Amino acid sequence: MSDLHIYNSLTRKKEKFEPINAPHVGLYVCGPTVYSDAHIGNVRTFTSFDMIYRYLTFCGYKVRYVRNITDAGHLTNDRGEGVNRMESQAKLESLEPMEIVQKYTVGFHHVMEMFNAHPPTIEPTATGHLIEQIEMIEVLINKGFAYEVNGNVYFDVKKYNETYNYGALSGRNIDELIAGYRDLDGQDEKQNSIDFALWKKASPEHIMQWKSPWGMGFPGWHLECSAMSTKYLGKDFDIHGGGMDLKFPHHECEIAQNNGYCGHGGAKYWMHTNMLNFNGQKMSKSFGNSILPMEFVTGNHPLLDKGYSPSVVRFLFLQTHYSSELDINIKGLQDAEKGLKKLMEALALITNFELRITNDNSENQKLSSDIQHLTSSCKEFMDDDFNTARVIANLFEIATIINSIKGGQIKKEEISNETIALMQKTLSDYLFDVFGLKPVEENTPSKMDDVMNVLIDIRKEAKVKKDFSTSDAIRNKLQEAGIQLKDEKDGSVSWSI
Repeated sequence: MSDLHIYNSLTRKKEKFEPINAPHVGLYVCGPTVYSDAHIGNVRTFTSFDMIYRYLTFCGYKVRYVRNITDAGHLTNDRGEGVNRMESQAKLESLEPMEIVQKYTVGFHHVMEMFNAHPPTIEPTATGHLIEQIEMIEVLINKGFAYEVNGNVYFDVKKYNETYNYGALSGRNIDELIAGYRDLDGQDEKQNSIDFALWKKASPEHIMQWKSPWGMGFPGWHLECSAMSTKYLGKDFDIHGGGMDLKFPHHECEIAQNNGYCGHGGAKYWMHTNMLNFNGQKMSKSFGNSILPMEFVTGNHPLLDKGYSPSVVRFLFLQTHYSSELDINIKGLQDAEKGLKKLMEALALITNFELRITNDNSENQKLSSDIQHLTSSCKEFMDDDFNTARVIANLFEIATIINSIKGGQIKKEEISNETIALMQKTLSDYLFDVFGLKPVEENTPSKMDDVMNVLIDIRKEAKVKKDFSTSDAIRNKLQEAGIQLKDEKDGSVSWSI
């Protein structure tokens, strides 16, 4: 199969990947919370695990890839208190919660398709697995790892820590956690301040609530992933992944729930992607640098110079190791666009070379040996915790050799048909099959801008002539096509998809 080694966040070291039931691999990735648009950080996480899924498949493993959808509401803090953001968004948009779920799930799927990410094998939802979550809570209560107070159920972290190690994944110390907790609403119900909610009692006005043995309520945030990963991948499975921000408390709590439920901590290997910055700053709305995936594609954001192909953005991500922080800037995007174009052009060149019979005396043995080393080491780098950056460096070296053949610096007779085929296969395998990239379509974003500018000008002209039926028709038809026009205070018109 493969001599793959991956960094395991649980053991904090790089380990040889040995699937529990090889060649079958169980991969669980924490999916999106569907109460708002997917952000570019989501895209990096999910395209990273798409690359991992692709490479495992490329190596011959049979992967069951499970990625959940959080559609049962999402509380704002890690202890189970706070505002239900699903309901808040529903009220803000005057929609039913499940309309919010449908709207943003469809949007998320569209973004994933645009960035050429494979759909998971199974995509379960939190609301579709309430029976499993309630059953898990009942078992935890019966085993003494959870307790009920006034219709709320909490996980007993201190009790759990008598047998297991709460903090094994994140490296947190339980005493320091207790000392660091502030006195928040609902703390008087808990036996320990660090206990987290498994089930929350719903107030009468709470829209999303379900029947349970403890009354009407809704599940805690951490519970769904434990229930669904166990159901579809078993008590022991191979890989659990997600963003670095989920390591604590979400993944820590998952391990605790799984151990308490069945004596098994779930995944053998825990993997985490790192955070994105833009121009050296954390991406956030407060900094004005929170750019949506579609805005990267259209260029419709003041911090961008133009739109970039989804493959260019994906290629930019791949040039940094998935576990490292990545700073996005305009130069990086421009360089990624040029680099991807260079690789695709090299692949096109080598694919179109005429086959020839090389005289053994004319073949450059050292050059052939260097090329074979470049191609074989691509797999070695991928086996070293998916080191895509080093693979890309090799691909650029192969592209340089191909361009040297085209330019005449290297004679065609110096390279055998087998070596030509090897370069072509290596570029194709890694660019398409493993990295999931596509050739960049020239000028697609700018053409979209040109078309939109024409429509906006026609609409402005119609409004000046008081032809409101035409101006309204343009706006409405664009809205039906998924394009939103916005009249700005300064008289300009912006658009977004």
